[in-house]
Amino acid sequence: MKARTAITGGLGVLLAMVGAASAVIAASPAATAETAPAALSAAQSARADAEANRVVQGTCRTCHNDRTLRGNLSLERFDVRDAAEHADIAERMVRKLRAGMMPPPGPRRPDAAALLNLAETLERRLDDAAALAPDPGSRPFQRLNRAEYAQAIRDLLDLEVDPGDWLPLDPVSANFDNIADAQTLSATLLEAYLNAASAISRLAVGERTGRVLDHAYTNSEYVSQHPWDHVEGAPYGTRGGLVVDHVFPADAEYVFGLTFTSGANTRIEDVDVSIDGERVALLHYNTDRRVDADGRGGVSTATPPIFVRAGTHRVAAAFIRRHDGPYEDLIRPHDWSFAGGGSGGAGITTLPHVRDVIITGPFNATGLSETPSRRRVFMCRPTAPEEARPCARRILSRLGREAYRRTLGDREVDDLLGFFDEGAATGGFEGGVRTGLEALLASPHFVLRLEREPVDAPERGYRLADVDLASRLSFFLWGTPPDDELQTLADEGLLTSDELDRQALRMLADPRAAALGRRFAAQWFRLQDMDKVRPDPNFFPNYDENLARAMRRETELFFANLVREDRSLLDLYRADYTFVDERLARHYGIPGVAGRHFRRVQYPDDTRRGILGHGSMLVLTSLANRTSPVLRGKWVMEVLLGTPPPPPPPDIPALEDTAEVRDGRRLTTRERMEAHRSNPSCSSCHRLIDPIGLALDNFDVTAKWRLRENGIPLDTRGDYYDGTPVTSPNELVDALLARPIPLVRTFTENLLAFATGRRVEHFDQPTVRAIARAAEADDYRMASFVMGVVRSDAFQRKRGD
Repeated sequence: MKARTAITGGLGVLLAMVGAASAVIAASPAATAETAPAALSAAQSARADAEANRVVQGTCRTCHNDRTLRGNLSLERFDVRDAAEHADIAERMVRKLRAGMMPPPGPRRPDAAALLNLAETLERRLDDAAALAPDPGSRPFQRLNRAEYAQAIRDLLDLEVDPGDWLPLDPVSANFDNIADAQTLSATLLEAYLNAASAISRLAVGERTGRVLDHAYTNSEYVSQHPWDHVEGAPYGTRGGLVVDHVFPADAEYVFGLTFTSGANTRIEDVDVSIDGERVALLHYNTDRRVDADGRGGVSTATPPIFVRAGTHRVAAAFIRRHDGPYEDLIRPHDWSFAGGGSGGAGITTLPHVRDVIITGPFNATGLSETPSRRRVFMCRPTAPEEARPCARRILSRLGREAYRRTLGDREVDDLLGFFDEGAATGGFEGGVRTGLEALLASPHFVLRLEREPVDAPERGYRLADVDLASRLSFFLWGTPPDDELQTLADEGLLTSDELDRQALRMLADPRAAALGRRFAAQWFRLQDMDKVRPDPNFFPNYDENLARAMRRETELFFANLVREDRSLLDLYRADYTFVDERLARHYGIPGVAGRHFRRVQYPDDTRRGILGHGSMLVLTSLANRTSPVLRGKWVMEVLLGTPPPPPPPDIPALEDTAEVRDGRRLTTRERMEAHRSNPSCSSCHRLIDPIGLALDNFDVTAKWRLRENGIPLDTRGDYYDGTPVTSPNELVDALLARPIPLVRTFTENLLAFATGRRVEHFDQPTVRAIARAAEADDYRMASFVMGVVRSDAFQRKRGD
């Protein structure tokens, strides 16, 4: 308790100190290239300014004036020569102009050359001012979010943990969960980190006489348990079930309990319980709920005590596969109270589902086996009492360097040894090391990514210390603390600009760079929103969580492949290939794919291209019972183009409130949309959104290709906001790629935000343009963007606070 109080006090003091210290022009061919505006003579510059101001005063001010304030913006007194003094407004103008969204469709527009001149003149003014007074930006400290925390524990202790057991969900800002100023700290969150440190230190070291605890793992009710849905890690010859990696604290006996969601017709099933692929029990499921003398049960059952050695082991509970069906699955509402569970609605299958696996123990502990975690911790062992403290110093110094992401000073090691002494007084050498490890894991130097600011740091900015740059680079590319090579260079002060380049390229070539797909791309594309969409099983009986996971995996692998092969960013939109397993290929109608492993395949036709053909994007922009062209169009505008439409006006009824039936016939989504946008208040925005979404409407809620809706042939015709006809996904991709500048800059903005852990502000836009222009010269290859971000002042420097 004394140690915990000291740890809590240390966190509070340091956090208080930290807190105090931190108190595309639509019709212009020129818009298709991200080239820097040419240098102009004084006379040319004056003419460009005058022409740009004529467009602002003659066209833009028509809507954006003191009286109408369209878009909450007035350009009544705006002068392009003073653009740098109103950089936030000027950057908003550049964004809309480059996307071709201003002036809006309908009114008379200036010619393409005049609009291009306005955009380039604004950019030139802004970029020139930024070159004279660069602003690298600033941010408060970051804390390890869930994903980073789990990876840090894995690297430090060779231990798999689920941070969700202790830590709350991470707040998301600017698309990402690592944005520093959104990562608030509270007493409750600090307590969660302390609880995590206590539990993880015990899991790593082990407990010879631990308390008997229940640890429950719950399966989603939306997971299919078809015979062909073999769960990865379960023994061959099984179907469905649940597979978990569980940390056993001691060599002891454990009981494995199972609960089930009952099937509609199946009465008896055999359930294989295995550990690391070896069967340890065969349980019997019986829907009549009788419990026989030999322990066979109905909706819940358990194994006798089973001896398991300490450490992380893979536990699987899966049904013996008897035959292949056909089976119904997830086809109608179901109340879990039928199966003795809660009352929440879910899907039902004619096959029973494993709902929970409950691991109880330890019982009758006999000792501690040498686990990978213990080998990571105990690099030495004392053979005499006088050797205990020097050995503990070696252990805590090494672990501290990896945990704090820098070399510890002697005083810091002495502080950790104080915790060792306290723990050793009651728990011996191992108890002391465990207490020291708990203190280390609870330290702000581990939990927080603190960046040290020099005394009297200049406001114009300073270069980050090497150890802080190393952490930025590693968490950006790998989502992990620095490896030994990078950390050693940083500790020795050798992370020069050239060396930083070499390390970035080395890390990009490493398989761990696949984290950019799992972390950056998944959040940029908002794949987490797939969990919010549950397609109605009455209309889409073949959709389940297994398929949803495959769709998400497809997108992550696709993006990681772009990085690994250093392909062009434009392949994100135009690629004629993807990554699928058998289940997803069958759903897409791609022949010749067998097995559960993902592999690259060519699309058999041009109905799908790039990210706009991925099931992940198409499902997350749908509703449960129908597609939503509005959500799909809004997603493209927000995520890919960086030009979100304004929120709908108040008191405007939602599309769901429009009539569904007319003249005894169900209306198509398009017909309902046309009735909805007949309201003048809606039409201005829907003219931009709807054609984008309608071009994707051949994909149903679950991303399967279709030609009819409600028995009526689909009508997906529309005009992109620049007047280009778009009827299909293929034509939409071509329309987007006709002006790549918004696509490229939006990607760059998001990459920069993810890398720096802060929102991209208007003063960052000159950096964004510079990175995009350099990448354009290299065919927009992924490494060009990554290296552009790493070399930028926004990444390497900070404003003095």
